[in-house]
Amino acid sequence: MPLPASAQQAVGTPPAGLETLDESTAPAVTIRQPAPPSRAHEYRAPGGRVTEIEVSSGGSTYYLKPNTQAGSAIYGDGESTALRAPQWQIGVFDLRRSQEEKAAQAADIASTPPPPALDTDTAR
Repeated sequence: MPLPASAQQAVGTPPAGLETLDESTAPAVTIRQPAPPSRAHEYRAPGGRVTEIEVSSGGSTYYLKPNTQAGSAIYGDGESTALRAPQWQIGVFDLRRSQEEKAAQAADIASTPPPPALDTDTAR
């Protein structure tokens, strides 16, 4: 008898020692939305050299700047640095907001009730 014919098993008989699995419930699957694409904008000097890169990714914005040495320090001196860390944008102030928005915000703050007073006798 040839070798491939002897390695085959009968179709109807399952191997011994196996358990049947209950496949009545489907596994829980979470489908996530793709991440919003990041945006990078390069600022260049008139000579074409990159002076700054602004990167917006998700809800944060940070700036990458080249490592230019201060004064007469050259690369490799004790006064020079090898890396320059990114600068994160932490606060944006809108100084040109309209007067209606300022008045609506002041009215909202005025309509909020003050917090209850702290009872000093029970606090001790």
